[in-house]
Amino acid sequence: MNGGSWLEELEAQLEQRLESFLRANPQQETLLAEQEQRERQQRLLGERLRLRQEAELQRQGLLRLAGEIRQWRERVERARQAGAGDLAGRAEAHITTLMEQGRSRWQTLGELGERFSTVERDLEQLTTGPAAGAAAQTGRPDSPPRTPNPMEELERAWASFETEQELESLRRRQG
Repeated sequence: MNGGSWLEELEAQLEQRLESFLRANPQQETLLAEQEQRERQQRLLGERLRLRQEAELQRQGLLRLAGEIRQWRERVERARQAGAGDLAGRAEAHITTLMEQGRSRWQTLGELGERFSTVERDLEQLTTGPAAGAAAQTGRPDSPPRTPNPMEELERAWASFETEQELESLRRRQG
């Protein structure tokens, strides 16, 4: 007997038994669907938290890079004023490298934002979709929707504004 077919046959039998049990016990099917929804919601909440943390790291890295670029620009000016053109040229090359790192971080931040939006959309669908309706039918709604904290929203908006301003400044300086 082939090992792969034996396993497939066992899986098929178990699947049939589960389906028979769920047809005979519709309330269990509802409970199973609710459990699956809760597990998916927990995975999505974990992913959302991870994405927020990664975005914050990228934002902090961008701000650090902006400070470094500013510092190196000052060094270029001092070197030029002192007549050290070779040193100024090497410093400008370093600034170019830092700018590339900034563009890469900015792109990563944009990708994180897109993934975050997808997770948020999936979470919204979970709380308003058909599975949420099943939870309402059982009389046990999932956790109430979270009311956004105005201070958190302001902090996020401000952080986004600062990052955008710093990047716009870097773009203007780069030419």
